[in-house]
Amino acid sequence: MQDEDYVYDEASGEWLPASQVAAQVAAGEQVEVRDAVGNLLSDGDQVTLIKDLDVKGAGQTLKRGTLIKSIRLTGDAQEIDCKFDGIKGLVLRAEFVRKR
Repeated sequence: MQDEDYVYDEASGEWLPASQVAAQVAAGEQVEVRDAVGNLLSDGDQVTLIKDLDVKGAGQTLKRGTLIKSIRLTGDAQEIDCKFDGIKGLVLRAEFVRKR
């Protein structure tokens, strides 16, 4: 028998190993981010814009078809963080991009 900590799970009403509870919490925290057509996005993907977007604070417009390389997921189901030449801290909504 192993010496492992047990945690009381209120949802099931049972005592579960701490490692099992930690795995359940980690699995529940992952958010699925989908693009405009329903493709699943992940870190490092390339996306293209499906609509002209005015960038606030930059005085620039990103045109439809612009390629955005190496996106990062933010933990929000509708926002992705990305880099683009001349624009720092660019956050796009997933509804305006399509996976390439």
